[in-house]
Amino acid sequence: MILELLAGATAFDVEAATRVYLETLQGPAREQSDAYFEGGYWLLLWGTLVTVAIDWLILRFRMAHTFRTLAEKWFKRPFMITWITAAFYFLVATIIAIPWSIYTDYLREKQYDLLDLTFGAWLTEELTSLVIGLLIGPLLIAVIYAIIRRAPKAWWLIGTGVTGVFLVLGMLIGPVFLAPLFNTYSEMEEGPLRDRIVAMAAQNNVPAENIYVFDQSKQHKRISANVSGIGPTIRISLNDNLLERTSDEEVVAVMGHELGHYVLNHSLWRVAGMLAIIGFGLFLTSRIAPRLIARFGGKWGVRDVTDPASIPVLSIILAVFFMLATPLTNGIIRVQENQADAFGLEVAREPDGFARSAMRLSEYRKSEPTAFEEAIFNTHPSGRTRVNRAMQWKADNVPGAEITPPPAGYLDN
Repeated sequence: MILELLAGATAFDVEAATRVYLETLQGPAREQSDAYFEGGYWLLLWGTLVTVAIDWLILRFRMAHTFRTLAEKWFKRPFMITWITAAFYFLVATIIAIPWSIYTDYLREKQYDLLDLTFGAWLTEELTSLVIGLLIGPLLIAVIYAIIRRAPKAWWLIGTGVTGVFLVLGMLIGPVFLAPLFNTYSEMEEGPLRDRIVAMAAQNNVPAENIYVFDQSKQHKRISANVSGIGPTIRISLNDNLLERTSDEEVVAVMGHELGHYVLNHSLWRVAGMLAIIGFGLFLTSRIAPRLIARFGGKWGVRDVTDPASIPVLSIILAVFFMLATPLTNGIIRVQENQADAFGLEVAREPDGFARSAMRLSEYRKSEPTAFEEAIFNTHPSGRTRVNRAMQWKADNVPGAEITPPPAGYLDN
């Protein structure tokens, strides 16, 4: 098929060049990739239903009421009562969700050969995530409920601002204190490839004092990189898969994309966009929750919206809202990814490297979704969109451009 496309192309045909790359993922490999990604559509729905079911069980059997009653026996301050209630809620909800988590995050990933961890190693990482969640989640909830008590009408607006503070703090401390809990980070070796990354960073005023490589191959074979952190915690990181599975041209193309996120201030813009969505969700919750509690609170043992036993009520409303808001949240991310793609092509000037890396990402993302699928479910541009952009850039910027087939079997690396 690739030879036929090359033979039929005249000069540099963008569509033919795009097709050459897309044809490198065909047969069982493409069927598996499509099946995995399409299955995620249903996971979005089922995941929401599981969350709602767990919260309903906690309310139906008055567990949240029990958590709050115990907390009131141990503490007098409302803040601490809320904190303990939220901690119990997080812990119990996580325990109830264990079968679902094992299926979605372990068994299904193993089924599609996208996870290399043993069950024990996977469980250890899950427990680490739970501990982090228990340290941060109940604290945020306790602060939100303190706001509800003091500003019952405007709590959703102030709560949105507080959530933003937590998100920014997470961006600040995550790269330095949280990421190393899951992977080992070491300085990238000196050499031409590092020099080229440093040069691209310097050209665009991106701090590049530290360029780290982290051992994500112990978890999976997906390629990844990022420019993370804020201020003093800014760092450039590449996973070892990117270095070991790909060519230098691909690494440079991926890093051009990641530098684009930093230069275009995508982290802060993304926080702003997500806060707008979160704010609307909290606004709806502030209107719906009191009505549900007024009707069913007696059965659930929930007094009012200031009662921390109402945490599952708020969780149900927000879970449904965020599922319905999926196209909007995905759209915000996808717009930024498109912008970073365009930036990366200009900076790295490696269209074929970019196209090859896009096809590697298509190992677990549907490479040619319909326009509807891409608009609703894709957080990133599809493989076809990305490859076509790269080939169009090549046609516009490379004199005498020629269709260059990728090395045979390069996706098997």
